[in-house]
Amino acid sequence: MAWNEPGGNDQDPWSGKGKNQGPPDLDEVVKKLQDKMGGLFGGKRGGGSTPFGGAGKGNSKLIVVLIIVIAVVLLAIKSFYIVQPAERAVVQRLGAYHSVTTPGPHFLVPFIDKKTIINVDQVNKFGHRAQMLTQDENIVDITLTVQYRVQDAADFLFQDADPVKTIYSAVESALREVTGKSTLDEIITQNRSAVAAMVKQNTQKLLDTYRTGLVVTNINIQDANPPEEVKEAFDDATRAMADKERVQNQADAYANDIVPRARGAAARQIENAKADAFKVVSEAQGETKRFLALLAEYQKAPEVTRQRLYLDTMQEVMSESGKVLLDVKEGGNTLTYLPLDKLIDNKGRSAVAPVQLPGYESLEAESKTRKLEDAQRRRSEVAADRERARRNR
Repeated sequence: MAWNEPGGNDQDPWSGKGKNQGPPDLDEVVKKLQDKMGGLFGGKRGGGSTPFGGAGKGNSKLIVVLIIVIAVVLLAIKSFYIVQPAERAVVQRLGAYHSVTTPGPHFLVPFIDKKTIINVDQVNKFGHRAQMLTQDENIVDITLTVQYRVQDAADFLFQDADPVKTIYSAVESALREVTGKSTLDEIITQNRSAVAAMVKQNTQKLLDTYRTGLVVTNINIQDANPPEEVKEAFDDATRAMADKERVQNQADAYANDIVPRARGAAARQIENAKADAFKVVSEAQGETKRFLALLAEYQKAPEVTRQRLYLDTMQEVMSESGKVLLDVKEGGNTLTYLPLDKLIDNKGRSAVAPVQLPGYESLEAESKTRKLEDAQRRRSEVAADRERARRNR
């Protein structure tokens, strides 16, 4: 017979209670709960005791105080923070930007302020490669690396939605602009560093315009080559340019060696010509003055001067000849022996002593005296002429 059929005594096999039992009393449930809580905190169970009465009431107060103290300590710990030297902290108050704190300890209002730590000394980098059209309508394949860091933490967080994506776009835009204004040779060989500097400058202008809070520290062009389809031809042209520069450098070196020597030789010849001209002019002037002086002496004593000139000329002529003149008295039978062969052989070593003719002693003495005077006068005049020429230079 089932428990819920007539005659089953209304016995519930699961609860052990009768079917007609009503819902439990709410006061009884609360009382049982209070008894259990009182037993948990050390109070007495039953007897109407509550967890907040007697000894249980003191323990509950202690627990509450401990909870409050722990909460205050945790809030205090959470309210203070330290910013490292390489960092900046951006503080938001109730969700809005408030300030940027510098390195050191700082206070944060709990549940009101929020901080975001940004490393402003860390240098980040990325690479970029693209094919672009140059000013002379050539295509160049450029690979460069970009290094940047955060300069303004507030702008980095709030002014641009994606600063990293913005710097990528700014670098490509600046690179296309600079490449379009440069020739292929300037980008590949001649002016690569200047191209990189212009790309850096233009990129920074764009970043400042968008207020990304980033600063570009360095841009380096790693590689710049023509497309693979024309690379071989371009390499040949590059080698030809290198050969041209090498030959030009060799020519410059040869010119630098030969031109100074030629100029020195020309200057030396000019100086020698000037010296020869001065010598010839001085000798001519000296001969002219000597002739004029001799003319004056000749006008004073024509016969004596004529005889002296004749004798001087004969002495000069005969001293260079191999003939020997002897003054032999008439009627003399003395045989004179002269070693003519030795006299002729010694002609170049020492001049043969001239033979003195009768009446020559007085003329020779007078001639020597006049020669000495003429020589001294000529020397003084030549010295004066040289001094005037030196001053005129």
